[in-house]
Parts: sequence; structure tokens; C-alpha cells
Amino acid sequence: MPTRGHYTPISGRVERATGITDAAGNVTVNWPAGTFSVPPVVTVALQGAAGFRSSTVTANSATATTVNVLGAPVVSLLGINILAASVAAAGITVHVHATAP
Repeated sequence: MPTRGHYTPISGRVERATGITDAAGNVTVNWPAGTFSVPPVVTVALQGAAGFRSSTVTANSATATTVNVLGAPVVSLLGINILAASVAAAGITVHVHATAP
């Protein structure tokens, strides 16, 4: 891609999926059959997440992608805000975009 302000659009199909995390903080999105022949390149976004959240792609194949979401509440200790231990974040909306590599 040139750096002089030109944009070269990606070639290929882009799939989008949305899911809600379960009690363990996991969500699995399934890609339509035959969409990808190899594991796709994915991006993940979290919606409606109050506080600190982190996401990790824990499994990725040509047919499905699994994401794990952790959350950590902010705790005030002697007037200093610190992050508490991370725990599974249930009920978080996860958006996943995928394209062939």
C-alpha cells in the first residue's frame, strides 16, 4: 500500500459475526461453510464493556473462531486506583471480522 494517501482496498471476502460471552468468558463464532479454506485473519472488538477488559483469540480455524474475554474491576487502595485480578467476563458482546490471509 502506498503511503501518499492512496488506499488499496483489500481483495477478498470479509465476514462479520457477533456473539455474547458465556459464563467462562468464551464466545465461538462459526463461519459459513466454504467461506475460508485456511484460518482467517481476525479482528476483535468488545462492546458495552465497563471497566478493564481484554480479549484473546483462543482458537481459530477455517470454520470457527473462539475468543476469551477477561475483565478486571478497578479497586481503590489508599486513594490509588489499581486493577484487581482478572476474571471471566460473562455477557459481553464480541464483534469479530474475518478475511482470508
